[in-house]
Amino acid sequence: MAARIYQRYRNAMTASRAVKDEWVLEFESKAARRPDPLTGWSGGADTQNQVTLIFPTLEAARGYAEREGVDVHVVPASTPKLRLQSYADNFSKGPLA
Repeated sequence: MAARIYQRYRNAMTASRAVKDEWVLEFESKAARRPDPLTGWSGGADTQNQVTLIFPTLEAARGYAEREGVDVHVVPASTPKLRLQSYADNFSKGPLA
């Protein structure tokens, strides 16, 4: 059984930082998803990929995976790229042509 651990991303529509400290463990699907012939929706018989576990720290998620014998790979958290600029920078490009 394989899984991945990643840090949950903040929703762009909110200013909340509540989910920033949560780590998520998701199980990977054993078989490829296939489209249903009747509806066209993608799906499969593997229900393990519906399980999502939330942990407060990365160490807690790794500890759970070790206790349960789950092979995990950690997706590193991305750092936000802040572009600091002043209001005057909006007009520093010169006159519009």
